[in-house]
Amino acid sequence: MVTGAARRAFGEFDTSKPNIARMNDYFLGGKDNFAADRRAAEALLAIAPELRTMATENRRFLGRAVRYIAEQGVRQFFDIGSGLPTRQNTHEVARAVVPGARVVYIDSDPVVISHGQAILACDEHTAVVEGDILHPEDLVSDRHVRRLVDFDEPMAIMIFGALHFIPHVDDPFTSVAWLRDTIPAGSYLALSHVVFDARPDAARPIKDIYGDILGRPNTGGTRTTDDVRRFFDGFELVDPGLVYVRQWRPDIRPSRRSAEAVWTVGGVGRRP
Repeated sequence: MVTGAARRAFGEFDTSKPNIARMNDYFLGGKDNFAADRRAAEALLAIAPELRTMATENRRFLGRAVRYIAEQGVRQFFDIGSGLPTRQNTHEVARAVVPGARVVYIDSDPVVISHGQAILACDEHTAVVEGDILHPEDLVSDRHVRRLVDFDEPMAIMIFGALHFIPHVDDPFTSVAWLRDTIPAGSYLALSHVVFDARPDAARPIKDIYGDILGRPNTGGTRTTDDVRRFFDGFELVDPGLVYVRQWRPDIRPSRRSAEAVWTVGGVGRRP
């Protein structure tokens, strides 16, 4: 059942068409989704039932990464491609370590923007901004960003589950590098990315479904772990490096088979 806040935020949008943010909410067990979202999500689960677990483990990795970075004294966070608010959001995790941490949530999805602004309207230390990683100059110059973020102080760039929707032709590597050159030493990049190393058979049918939803046939960048490592050029990877997300500083170390069953890699890098 859709929550009241979500229903008000979604009122102006066509809920008869699936939406990636709401589908991810469904994977996470949330209530901010509609029948069209659930149908599309179930079509994906029929191909790869592990997608539900992957969504959960990606959020857990985000929590561990944010906590680690906050423990290093960072007080400013860019969450790019943030998706719908859910449990243990970036500002909640960061403020448990550093009270007063400032967070900018960035997404290109009007559903996410509307919902996020409605929920976080009274939080003076957060902002919800429309934008995407492919236009980093617009993000940096946005007035809401400038109000919250001091670009002379270290910050964290968080990109969880957004880059794998961007094909090579759009060159997201250059956009990430542009942000790297804008942030000061001592800043961090944390990201996750689906890779099909362990499930090459699932790549084409999953891309086809997302391509239909996004209105862009054959969308997404089917990348290997080595491809994803390029995003960290100019950063020093924090131990244990770029690994399957279940292997990144877990509370309980998973088996190799369990780690590879969640075919999403992630890492945290520090700009020296």
